[in-house]
Amino acid sequence: MKTKKIPIYFIYYIILLYLELIFRIFCINKFFSLSIINILLYLIPISIFMSIISKILSNKKNYYISLALISLLTLYFCIELVFERTFNVFFSLSTLGLANQTLSFLGETISSIMTNIIPIFLLFIPLILTIIFHKKIDYFKCNKKELLIYIISIIISILLFLGSLFINKEIYDLYFNSNNLTLYKEKMGVISSLGFEIKSKILKKDEEIEFIPNIEVPSDKEPEPEVITYNNLDIDFNYLISNESNSTLKSIHEYFSQEEGTKKNKYTNYYQGKNLILIVAESFNSIAVDKNLTPTLYKLVNNGFTFDNFYSPVILSTIGGEYQVLTGLYPNISLLSSIWRKKENNYLFGIANRFKDLGYNTYAYHNNQYNFQNRDNYLKSLGFTNYQGCYNGLETKINCRIWPQSDQELIEATFDDYKSSTKPFMTYYVTVSGHMGYNWGNAMSKKHYDKVKDLPYSEDIKAYLATQIELDLALETLINKLTENNIIDDTVIALVGDHYPYAISLDHINEVSNYERDEIFEINRSNFILWNNKEKNVKIEKVGSQIDVLPTLYNLFGVSYDSRLIIGKDILSDTSGLAIFANQSWISDYGRYNASKNEFIKTTDDNIPENYVNTMNQIVSNKIKMSKLLLEYNYYNKVLESSD
Repeated sequence: MKTKKIPIYFIYYIILLYLELIFRIFCINKFFSLSIINILLYLIPISIFMSIISKILSNKKNYYISLALISLLTLYFCIELVFERTFNVFFSLSTLGLANQTLSFLGETISSIMTNIIPIFLLFIPLILTIIFHKKIDYFKCNKKELLIYIISIIISILLFLGSLFINKEIYDLYFNSNNLTLYKEKMGVISSLGFEIKSKILKKDEEIEFIPNIEVPSDKEPEPEVITYNNLDIDFNYLISNESNSTLKSIHEYFSQEEGTKKNKYTNYYQGKNLILIVAESFNSIAVDKNLTPTLYKLVNNGFTFDNFYSPVILSTIGGEYQVLTGLYPNISLLSSIWRKKENNYLFGIANRFKDLGYNTYAYHNNQYNFQNRDNYLKSLGFTNYQGCYNGLETKINCRIWPQSDQELIEATFDDYKSSTKPFMTYYVTVSGHMGYNWGNAMSKKHYDKVKDLPYSEDIKAYLATQIELDLALETLINKLTENNIIDDTVIALVGDHYPYAISLDHINEVSNYERDEIFEINRSNFILWNNKEKNVKIEKVGSQIDVLPTLYNLFGVSYDSRLIIGKDILSDTSGLAIFANQSWISDYGRYNASKNEFIKTTDDNIPENYVNTMNQIVSNKIKMSKLLLEYNYYNKVLESSD
């Protein structure tokens, strides 16, 4: 008597559920959510479709097809898991365009795989069991009747899934009305998110933009000057609207025509004519600031402008953080891997272009490979025509063969380039000494081992702090050289981290943090250094983030710009503060909204305006959409060419 075999669609369904479960446990930290019914229903047609593919040939061949499908599933979930556990952002098809980041740091990638060997092994269990018990599974070729049943089942299950979306309004809105892949993956898991991303790419539709005025927080402000002026350019939006045939561009014109912009304020032109040294520091975070361990960082953080509520949200590693600082826009991962990295782009609104318009000499340096992630392309697009890094000239001045390279060597090797500039200079540094992995094989961690070895922290925290000592020494060297050359008083240092050290667990970060951090908001809290030797301390309580750095600098240095066209806002202006995170959670001057929980926590005694959370969610959505469209349509060039 033949033993009845297990249907292959049932095997696929159980495997998909199991893989999703492992991913949720290790990457989302949630076993159960209200969207579980939607997930269960979504996996039914996927399982049946995979069954059809696995039952079209002979028994033996179908087994190998099944094995290949399960292997591909396992590999994909492994990639998703390692990527999220390494970079603290979810993997997507768009990140394939940035794959060289993973390949360039192969050592860290291998280390991450070894660190996550237990969840990776758990992901491989279904494949192993399938191989062991394959004789108990039904691989027989399906007949026409069976195929018809499968097809009808797929149609019914798809209808059931779509029906479930109408019951769960949150998932419905995410699926049909949002491009928030991060939050969708948190709610719906890996397989559904893959389908969601493919659907979004195939059924691409015009962005719907709804203008909503910013909500201002009542406060005791200084009286307004008699004449109010704005950091806006003379752009005739009415003319642009009436002469635009492209519906999306017309919507962008209409959106910005209704924006007010930010007012000029007492800090407008505050640093006019001074030199600027802007530094995006690898993995710099406020946990690295210590009076004894990093005295120069401590000095700079606690003098000059002090931003008490500043955040550096993680949106795809260094390139995402750097993009926010250099553009004042919220990064779109797909466009970062395509448009942003292209050689032919030219951004008239770029920081080097704008400072050149003021008569500045501009310089840019990076102490790692100069063309990593096509940095040479996008820096040139911003106006940096003399950018230098390892292997396009800097390797003759510093040791580029160690990993990571030295920030202090970077300052030593490049300072002479601009110290005697006959014009004011604007110098941009992207540092690398603070890069993961945080162990004693890291050249910078090893270099400063003796200074951290006795600290009461985990090894990765000690290794991280050692890398930040190198950044501290680089800043000390920079200040000493500025002083020796009598240009310290005429130079402003601005420094911001690209992201927090996401290779370190939250528990370990909380070992050194002076307060308990959470995994969405406070993990991203950091410092924005804005310092001049003669500046008295000015405390700024307003919420800000990386996208606010550029407009803040533009206002301080008297750069001609249009504040309506930069999504970030001058932190020193009277606009409301806002920080936006990867899954579209946000912090404002009223409180914080957790998109994962759909929960708002008030942090002020002021009365909250009616419908505040929904209004803010629409504002956040608009800012993200506009950031994408500004880059996608090369909007700055179109507008500025018509106004300059």
